[in-house]
Amino acid sequence: MPLEISVRSTSQHQIQCRVAQITERSDLNTTEEALRKAEFAVFSNAGNFRRDPLVPLVVPLVNPSHFAIVPHQKKSQGLEKGFIITNANCSTTGLSIPLYALEKAFGPLETIMVTTMQAISGAGYPGVPSLDILDNVVPYIGKEEEKMEWELTKILGGLSDDASAFEMHSKHPMKVSAACNRVPVLDGHLECASVRFARRPPPSPQQVKDALRSFYSEVQKLGCPSAPEQAIFVHDEPDRPQPRLDRYFQNGSGVNVGRVRECPVLDIKFVCLVNNVSIGAATSSIINVSPTLLSFLFDSRLTSVICRPSTLSPRTLFREVEILCCI
Repeated sequence: MPLEISVRSTSQHQIQCRVAQITERSDLNTTEEALRKAEFAVFSNAGNFRRDPLVPLVVPLVNPSHFAIVPHQKKSQGLEKGFIITNANCSTTGLSIPLYALEKAFGPLETIMVTTMQAISGAGYPGVPSLDILDNVVPYIGKEEEKMEWELTKILGGLSDDASAFEMHSKHPMKVSAACNRVPVLDGHLECASVRFARRPPPSPQQVKDALRSFYSEVQKLGCPSAPEQAIFVHDEPDRPQPRLDRYFQNGSGVNVGRVRECPVLDIKFVCLVNNVSIGAATSSIINVSPTLLSFLFDSRLTSVICRPSTLSPRTLFREVEILCCI
């Protein structure tokens, strides 16, 4: 739904935003395209533009740096303010956060193998028929495996030097193999991953745990209110994380990782839990508004915000905008 957002400080300075958030699935891309042409900043949870070569596919805890392609997107469309930013598929989002933390600490990943156990809420409404999922596991989710394998390369890759194209992890080619399953759980996708590093020798399980625990994302540094205090919570218990116990930790805005250990085939394996309806969907789209807005305050090329000087602190500004975007 398009929103005309106006944020005022006590000193009467004002920031106005033309923001549209797309939260429903659609078989057509006409909604996002029409809003972009109307000079709206479009933040979409739908999948229509994820593969667009000029549209950022942003997991806010991972790659807000990809917002830098927005000026080129606007120029290519002949627009002054309108643009589209998408967030990723829910299962991709959850896995990309620990993978990015590992690449940041230890360098490129060469191989990723992941098996997902995905909650029924991820299928949307009306969802999976009850007679198909009760007392059952469905070893197929349409197009899900292809999404994960492709989206991770776009998210974890960088931008070209002139910020006009996505690098797609081509400087360090990465192979991804995903097997996706629907399980009888309400919320929370559990993902079992094994990874191989380009670096030899690879890091130890303890080094991996330490890197995951210490990871701190850019949106956390900016003070985005919907961002988690801890992006990755690492469990030491042998039977955690679990969807029923851990999916609502930090309001579902971070990820939970456990069972970090050596992999006899690759290097390291672990289990990751993502709340698919929070950071895996709407929360990511809401958080994405904040760094885009802050970027405008320092670089007017990056967003469609019309701004007069403000005395609002970034965190206060983000909180007020996020509240309005949730209405």
